[in-house]
This record gives sequence, C-alpha cells and structure tokens, in this order.
Amino acid sequence: MADAEGEFVEYVSARLPSLHRTAFLMCGDAHLADDVVQQTITALYVNWRRVSRVDNVDAYVHRMLVHKLVDEKRLSWAKVRLFGSVPEPSRTPVTPHDEVAERDSVVSALARLSRGQRTVLVLRFLCDLSLAETAAAMGCSEGNVKAQTARALAAVRQVLDVAEMSGRSTR
Repeated sequence: MADAEGEFVEYVSARLPSLHRTAFLMCGDAHLADDVVQQTITALYVNWRRVSRVDNVDAYVHRMLVHKLVDEKRLSWAKVRLFGSVPEPSRTPVTPHDEVAERDSVVSALARLSRGQRTVLVLRFLCDLSLAETAAAMGCSEGNVKAQTARALAAVRQVLDVAEMSGRSTR
C-alpha cells in the first residue's frame, strides 16, 4: 500500500501544474479549475491501483478531468450559493513578462468558444494529445474532434488579430 501511495504522490506532484493549466484553459475560471482538479485527484486516489495499470495514465487522467468538468457544469444549478450575487470571474495574476498581453488575448479567445471547442483545443494543442487520444478523452468520434478543432481554430482566428499576432512574433 505504501508503494502505491508513493507512486500516486509522485505522479500527482509531477502533473499538478499541468492539470491546473489544462483545467483553467478548459473552463476559464481559476477557482472552478482548482475544484475540478481536486475532484479529479480525489477520484484518481480512490482508483489509483486500477488506473496505474492502464497503458496511458495521462490520457486516462485527462479523460477524468474532462468528465469532472462536465459534471461540474451540469450540476452547478444544484450548488448552494453563499453570495448575494455571483462574483466576477477571476483573472489570472499579471506577471511582468512580455507575453502577458498575448496570453490574456488567447485566454479571452478561448473563453468565447463553446465548451467542446475549448476542450478540443486545450487537449490537442496544450496537452499535445493525438486525435485518437482526444476523441477517447472526450468520449466522441475522431471526426467530431476534427470538426470541432476546425471550427474552434476559425473562431479563434476571427477573435485574435492574426496580423498583429504574427507581427509580434517576428520581433
């Protein structure tokens, strides 16, 4: 048991920043991303012995993350709200890097996409999953992933000023 627990801790410690980034880019809310990652890690802990034996643990965990996010969105109406009004969505902390404006525009563009399109882009391009792995994680066909990717990229290109982005990258 201690050996399995050590493997779990090692796996989660190595993947936690990536899981947070993935969840945030999929949902656009840092607090919701924290909740979804915590739920995913909890479910992973409960099922670690079984999950650790699968061929691709990362793909399995990404699928768990997507399912937890869908569950969170689907069941959000049933949650108790302790505020008089819904708080404004949180923004990521501003850092002194030159890429902040570019990152913010990409995050803003992702936020305008549907949940499916945002998830496809995050899994394909941030998590670097293959077409088949993305389809498996989302529980849909590869054709659906291709279509969602094409529509999402077109929407992102429309939102982002492509000429401005390419002008910045040549500096």
